[in-house]
Amino acid sequence: MKKKLVILLSGLYVIFMAYLAFSYYDQHETFKASVAIGGIVCGAIPLLLAAFTKLQFNLPIVISYLIFLVGSQYLGSIRGWYGLGWWDTFLHAISGMILAFTGIALYERLIHRTAGDAISPWFIFLFTLGFAVLGGVLWEVYEFSSDQLFGMTLQGGGNKDTMIDLISDTVGGLLIALSAGVRTKKT
Repeated sequence: MKKKLVILLSGLYVIFMAYLAFSYYDQHETFKASVAIGGIVCGAIPLLLAAFTKLQFNLPIVISYLIFLVGSQYLGSIRGWYGLGWWDTFLHAISGMILAFTGIALYERLIHRTAGDAISPWFIFLFTLGFAVLGGVLWEVYEFSSDQLFGMTLQGGGNKDTMIDLISDTVGGLLIALSAGVRTKKT
């Protein structure tokens, strides 16, 4: 049932973004069309994972990811909410949380169940935080590379924008890492 729901939700997002891509292309709005094409690719990731691999993320992570895509791609880039000033910072904090939850999910799938008692809460904390921060860093590398190679302006605020984004990713990841570490210590 979960697999079918993931396929349905991801499929709906991909169809929505495909509709927007064709609509904006027809209206000669190339920026919005290219964002929508990126939305197709990003929305297809959970769809492809669910359909072709055994790696399954839990439903709240997938739904959070899709909501994040709506917030960043549709509301942020297409509808112009990034112009609000705080929207980018808010989304980076949310992405840090989603990445931390994804790190926890990967950890739970990669570590043998019997190792649970021997794993330190500090390890859980550091792994979760490290996973979230690495995701933020890789995103900033992508933004910088796109700006340098393709003349884009993803880092509109330069170094200040990058640092605020990284701090927001870290704070979001830190909240979840602290929670995971405390929860591990109690069990």
